[in-house]
Amino acid sequence: MFDCLRSRTLTTAMGEVAYVTNDLSNVNHARPPLFFWHGFGGGSSRYEWSAVYPAFAAEYPLFALDLPGWGASEHRDQPYTVAAYGDHLLECLGQLTAEPAVVITSSLTAAFAIQGAIAHPQRFRGLILTCPTGLSDFGQDYRQTPLAQIARQPYVDIAFYRLGVANALSVQSFMANQQFAHPSRISPEMVATYTAVAQSAGAEFAALAFVRGDLCCDLSRFLPHLTVPTYMVWGEQAKLPPVAVGQRLAQLNPEAIRAFDVIPEVGLTPQLECPALMIGLIDRYLQNLVGTA
Repeated sequence: MFDCLRSRTLTTAMGEVAYVTNDLSNVNHARPPLFFWHGFGGGSSRYEWSAVYPAFAAEYPLFALDLPGWGASEHRDQPYTVAAYGDHLLECLGQLTAEPAVVITSSLTAAFAIQGAIAHPQRFRGLILTCPTGLSDFGQDYRQTPLAQIARQPYVDIAFYRLGVANALSVQSFMANQQFAHPSRISPEMVATYTAVAQSAGAEFAALAFVRGDLCCDLSRFLPHLTVPTYMVWGEQAKLPPVAVGQRLAQLNPEAIRAFDVIPEVGLTPQLECPALMIGLIDRYLQNLVGTA
């Protein structure tokens, strides 16, 4: 299965992006292309989905991408904004496929995907989202939190990133306290991979934009306008955002949101903590979408 995956790069307005794809000549092109994008956080990359997307490589055209400023993609010193990332997702869809795609993503990136699907629904066959958030949903202002205010202080921001984010101890602590319901599921490989990405040259540019709150939006303002079939997955023990917020978001548009599944004993990233369960859910959603005109 892994032998059919190949690393590629794509030139975009935000810089060169790295992605993995399969041998498109050997897949069923009657099936929609799948695009996997990771969420945001220190050391984030397509590794977040690396135990999930290979399961679909034999049957679907597949693209797993690192966002600009993250992973193996280019880390430019440039503005990282909601609009820029939203345009970027659409640009990648336009460059890599002519077919409506299923976008599978998480956290804050899910908010950008939702906005893209509202603006250009013809580009999307469906959305599969884990713990989607705008970080300022229902009028909450993340930018007023102490963490965001620290990250907005000149010079202090870089020190904060290096001491509080880009080291193995901080990565391990975040995973144990925020990302996973059961720290015993955190592997040394996970910590090492996230740490290496967080310490790569220029990784602080996008990461600090995220921590400062430059990428926040109120997802509750957009969801009522969504028409693309959407499936949401939540970890029962996710803290930011918790299940209760997810349920409120889903209730804003029951017509578009076809399922809201809660995985027990799992935190913010079920795709890392229990990939087999995520594969099963995604497969079920895809069977519904393939039969949807």
